[in-house]
Amino acid sequence: MPARRPDRADLHRVPYRGHRPASRYPTTAPRGTPGKDALQDELRGLVDELDRLQQLLFADQRFAVLAVFQAMDAAGKDSTIRKVFSGVNPAGFRVHAFGRPSELELRHDFLWRCAQRLPERGRIGIFNRSHYEELLVVRVHPELLAAQRLPPVAARRLWAERFESIRSFERHLAANGTVIVKFWLNVSRREQARRFRERIENPDKNWKFRLGDLDDRAHWRQYMKAYEDVLRETSREWAPWYAIPADDKAYMRAAVARVMVATMRRLGLRHPPVDDYQKRELREGLRRLNRE
Repeated sequence: MPARRPDRADLHRVPYRGHRPASRYPTTAPRGTPGKDALQDELRGLVDELDRLQQLLFADQRFAVLAVFQAMDAAGKDSTIRKVFSGVNPAGFRVHAFGRPSELELRHDFLWRCAQRLPERGRIGIFNRSHYEELLVVRVHPELLAAQRLPPVAARRLWAERFESIRSFERHLAANGTVIVKFWLNVSRREQARRFRERIENPDKNWKFRLGDLDDRAHWRQYMKAYEDVLRETSREWAPWYAIPADDKAYMRAAVARVMVATMRRLGLRHPPVDDYQKRELREGLRRLNRE
C-alpha cells in the first residue's frame, strides 16, 4: 500500500516534541512553489471555502476557533489577517490586537487579558500578538516584569512556570471546544530590513515606520532564541504551531489559509438536525407563505 502523502497544510507544522533551532525553519517558499498569480488564485478559492466553513461553524455551535499570530515587525501579520479573512462574514469573527498591557491588565495574572477576548462557540477569534508576548517581548526585555509586581521568584523557574501555564491554559480550552491554531510568520532579517527601508523611502508607507522597530531588531538573536523555546515548549497536538515562511507574502497568505481551511474541515462541522417541533414549524411557515 503506498504511503499517504502528507497534507500540504501540515507542511510547516512545528513538531510536537524535540528541538529544532530557529534557523532551521525556512523563511522562503519551498522549491517548486507556483508564481504569484497562481498563489493569489488559490487564496481566493481558500477564502471562499473559509467563509463556507465559518457559516457551518456558526450553525454547528460545538466549537470556537482561535487563530494566534506572532511575528517580528514587518512580517505581515496585519495584511495576512486582512487577506485571509477578507471573505468571512464580519459577524462571524473578531480580531484583537494586543499591545502594551494597561494598568488594569497588569494587576491581573498574565493570561487574564487574553482570556477576556476568547471567541465563543460558533465564531473565529484572531489574536494579533497574544499571551505569547510574555515569553517573547518580556523575556527579551525582562525589565518589563517590574510593572507586573510579581512575588520574588528565580528567573529560570518563572519562565518554566509560564510555559507550563500556557500549555495547561491551551489544553483546557481545547478540552472545552476551542480549536487553537498558532502561526509564527517567519521573516528573515534581510527581508525585514528591505521592508523597513521601503517604509522609510515610500511616502505612502511612512506612517508604518517607528524608530522603536529598530530597537527590537537589535535584539534579533535573543528573539530567535525566544521563538525557538516557545515553539519547542508549546507546540502540542491540541495547540500546534505553524512556522510559515514570510519572505514571500503571496505564499505566506496562501499557506495560512490552507492551514485554516484544513483545520476547520477536520472538525466534521454540520448543520444541526431538525427535530419534530422544528419540522412542524417549517411546515406551518410554508403553509402561511402559500396562503399569502
